[in-house]
Order: sequence, then C-alpha cells, then structure tokens
Amino acid sequence: MTEIQENVITFDKVKFSYSGSNGWALNGIDLSVKKGEFLSVIGHNGSGKSTLARLINGLLEADAGTIQVLGMNVAEGKNPIEIRKHVGIVFQNPDNQMVASIVEDDVAFGPENIGIERAEIGRRIEWALKAVGMEEYRHSTPARLSGGQKQRIAIAGVLAVKPEIIVLDESTAMLDPKGRREVIEVIQRLNKDEGMTVILITHFMEEALLADRTVVLNRGEIVLSGTPEEIFENGDKLEAFNLCLPRITEIVNSLNRGGMSVPNVLRPEALAAAVAENFKSAGIEEGRSSPVSPAEINSAHEWDIDIKNLTFTYSRKSAFASKALNGINLHIDEGEFFGIIGHTGSGKSTLVQHLNALIKLPQAEKKYRKKRVKKGQPQPELPEITIGEYDLSRKKCDFRKLRSDVGMVFQYPEYQLFAESVFADVAFGLKNFKKELTAEQVEEAVRSSIEMVGLDYNEVKDKSPFDLSGGQKRRVAIAGVIVTRPKILILDEPAAGLDPLGKKEITALLHKLHEEWCRTVIIVSHDMDEIAENCTRAAVISGGKVEMCERPSELFRHGEALRGLGLDTPLTSKISEELAKSNITIECDCTAEDFTRKVLEVYGGGNA
Repeated sequence: MTEIQENVITFDKVKFSYSGSNGWALNGIDLSVKKGEFLSVIGHNGSGKSTLARLINGLLEADAGTIQVLGMNVAEGKNPIEIRKHVGIVFQNPDNQMVASIVEDDVAFGPENIGIERAEIGRRIEWALKAVGMEEYRHSTPARLSGGQKQRIAIAGVLAVKPEIIVLDESTAMLDPKGRREVIEVIQRLNKDEGMTVILITHFMEEALLADRTVVLNRGEIVLSGTPEEIFENGDKLEAFNLCLPRITEIVNSLNRGGMSVPNVLRPEALAAAVAENFKSAGIEEGRSSPVSPAEINSAHEWDIDIKNLTFTYSRKSAFASKALNGINLHIDEGEFFGIIGHTGSGKSTLVQHLNALIKLPQAEKKYRKKRVKKGQPQPELPEITIGEYDLSRKKCDFRKLRSDVGMVFQYPEYQLFAESVFADVAFGLKNFKKELTAEQVEEAVRSSIEMVGLDYNEVKDKSPFDLSGGQKRRVAIAGVIVTRPKILILDEPAAGLDPLGKKEITALLHKLHEEWCRTVIIVSHDMDEIAENCTRAAVISGGKVEMCERPSELFRHGEALRGLGLDTPLTSKISEELAKSNITIECDCTAEDFTRKVLEVYGGGNA
C-alpha cells in the first residue's frame, strides 16, 4: 500500500443546495483525503455523492464552508482552473464528456489543453487506450460505440492527463465485468505504483471493499467512516441508510443462522475456505447437494418471440461500417423472465432494439426491393422476427400497435423524459398509442402506472420530471412505458447506476408486473448476480452471435468460457468452484438463497 502522506483534499463544514431545492444536498461536510489514499464513497441515490465530486474541482461552488484541494482554495480566483489540471473526474454518463468525432482526438483533448508536448500526447493516447482495452478503436467515431465502450473512452481521456487525483463517479456502472475489472485494476495500479489519490464513488459493494477507507453519505451528511471491513460490520446501520449489505455478507449471516460458524469474510475464496473448515470439523470429507429442480414456465405460447438469421451493420456504406449482429438465432417463450448478457459492444442493445422495430428489418423498410441475383443463384437469406401475431419482416406490420405491446426501457431511461410535468410525460405514449381513450381513462391509467412504480401520484404528477432524484426519474420513465400495459417488456440495463436498495426495488417491481399482467420480461444486464437471481434463462451474445442460451444453473457452470468472453460468474458460482476443490459439490440455481440452503443441506446431512 502506498504510504499515506499529507491531506490533498479538505472539506470544512461544507454546505451546498441546488437552486429551487428545499433542503441541503450537502449539509456540513467535514472530510479529509490524504495523498495516495484510495477512498470509496457509498450512499443511496440522492445522498450527495455526485455533488461532493463536483465540488472538488469547482464545477459547483459551495454555499458555506471551505474546500482546499492541493493547498488551493477552490472558491478563490483562478484556482479552479489550476485544480482541474491535477484533478480528473469521470462521470457516470460518458456522453457528457465526449468532445471529438474520433476516439484518439477525444483522448487527446485533455493533454492538449494543459500544454503537453505532442510526442508525449501520442504516447499517452496509446497508454490510456490500452489501459482500458480500447486500443483497437483508436480511429473509430464515439457516436458508433456502445455505452460501455464510450465509458472506457471517457476514462482513457482522464487517464491521459495523468492527474494527481482521480474521481470516478459511478464510472464503471455501464461496463461489462471484464471492463470493470480492467478499469479497477488500472486505478489500483496507479494508486499503488504512482501514488495517485483515488476517490471511487460506487454502488458496487465489491469495488468499495478495495479501498483503504470508506465513507457513507446519507441525506447530505457523512454518517459512517472507516475501513471497508468496519463499515460492512454495521449491517443494521447500512439498512437504516437505505443501503444493503454485500451479497457475501448476507450469505455469511444466513449460514451462521443455519448453525455454521463463519467469520465475516469479504472474498469468495475466504468464504469457501471457512465453509470447508466447517465441513472438516463436522467430519464431512466430501458431499453433494441435491440437484436443481428446473422452474416451470406457465406459457400459452401466444406471445413467443422467434428470431432467425438476424444480421445488422451500422453505417453499412461508410468508412465507419461496423457489424453489430452476425446471424442471431433465438427463441424466447411467452412467460419467461429472460436475460441477455454479453461483453461491451457484443450487440445486446442492437438486438433488443429490433424487437419493437426501433431498428427495422431491411425487407420491412418502405424502399426495400429484392436484390437482383445472377441466374440460377438463390436469393440471400433474409432475417426474420415474429412476436406473437406480429411478423416484423412485413412492410404492412402494424408497428404502432407493436410498440404498444412491446415496451422498451433504454439504458438511461431518465433520458426518455421530456415533458413539463410527470403526468404529461407518462401520458404521452398512451395518448399516441390509444387515442380512443377519454381524458378520465387516461388519468386513471397514468395514476395507476405512477403508483405501480412506487411513487405518490398526487405528490409528483405536477412536478417537472427534471426536478426529481435519479431513482425517481427512472421510475417515471418506466411508468411511461408500462402505462400501455405491454405484453412484453424489454429493459436495457434497468438497474445500472442505482443504489443497492434501488436495484432491489426495481427488480421487485419487474417481478410484480410479470406476475400480474406482463407476459414476458427481457432484461439486458452486465450483472451476473442479477441474471442468476431473476432469470429463467439467459442468452450470451458475443461477436453478434448467440454463444450460449441456458438456465442460470447450467449457464454459469461454464465459468472459464464466460470469462473468456469478457463476462464473469455470480458470487455463488465462484464459491461453489472453490468448494469443489475440497470435494464439496453444491448444485444450486445460483441464487444466494438456494446456495445457502444447499450448503446447509450438505452440512446437516454430515452432522446427522
């Protein structure tokens, strides 16, 4: 660990409130960060984490108190300009940081603006892109990259400046597991080898565990501070602050309640070792749990999805042509809670945008004409998509009605908001898709959707959606999609950027909709635990093709293959892999609940 030295950031009784807000976003913050320290900051959505980050280099100005960064008062004269040369911030949404039309120009922007010599800029571009695994995209245009790829470029742009302090504000939220791991490894290396001070704002508890120190924000105040181990021992306090324990801690607690003696470990290898020690003490040399019982899917098959030979190329006739899909074949049964996973840029978002014809099949375009082929040669095989009664390859397909029945929630659903009030935003789709409804019917449907996503209708209906918190905005965006009661609901990274409690609430909402009236739910996710805990099956997309499609209990047995595709396995699979080395075989559905039950089953059998 790098030797910790003098303070490089000091907050002294800092207060800040946003214009038009009734309360403080930050309320009397006292915080010191030492040179070379790795600090993680956690807290619920709206707790003040992003506000804290923006105050550090003067993007926001405190209403009260003082902030010192590298010995300079952030509020004085030209200090903010000088501070920004030494403090790099990577934001949650990479689109907010893109400034150029070519990747290498975007990465070069920061070094150029602080006067770095040209040859050195070239070296820094190469180093920064390699650090985030994006060197092959050096001459690409950012507009054609996926959300996760853009995030890597944004991180590279900050790394190229080689700042003394780097602040990452949920900047790994949209990355695939491999990308997240690579970025965190780069940050750790810069922290340990070059003494860079790191402030990591995150909702991934596993990332927070890597820090020297963790602070917890709640409603604009620092309520806990200490080592990650000390913080996560305070389970009851974390829940009181709208946070959740790390999944591994929940498993440890469940095993202890079940009669085992497991210390509060924070790594899967350590937990597996502790469980194996319990088995050894109980005289269990080897054991195998009962097999997994496949979940039954209640399906009438009226709304099955069938995709055949789906290909798609962006900018097909330009120098920036990029093949996103390369022969997708996939069948999804009505009634499934289906997952789609894949590395950044694998084609996941492109695939789901075909399902409600945001991207139309070529033969469904009005100007499409069959290609002329040489005599005796067959016509090229065209892609096909059928969803229930809809044939998306037909020009006469009722695409308006399709989009009412197949709802889509995008990666950043809050960016779907546009109207002056929450009511108008939620009602927009309903009025367009179901023009026959009366004003009273529209109001009732909007009320029902807003309340369904857990918001108070009377409290929010007249508010501007842009005055809501991030979590509330996401709920309003979802309400605007489910207001038409779609038969199929597709969500692209629905929980990305939400705090742990917010993720649980959104997931619970989706299951509620699925059980009550939504025939099929499809989620695109980079979170393997989210897929394991919720999905009946999941498809792995790589290079624009379906590499695997299985139930989570089967899919995550292919740990090595998945890691080779830039993915990962759930926590339970990692622990099971380690236990297998001690001749303990746990066959579970990859959920924490089933894993715990199966471990206790083997342990109890050995004690009997």
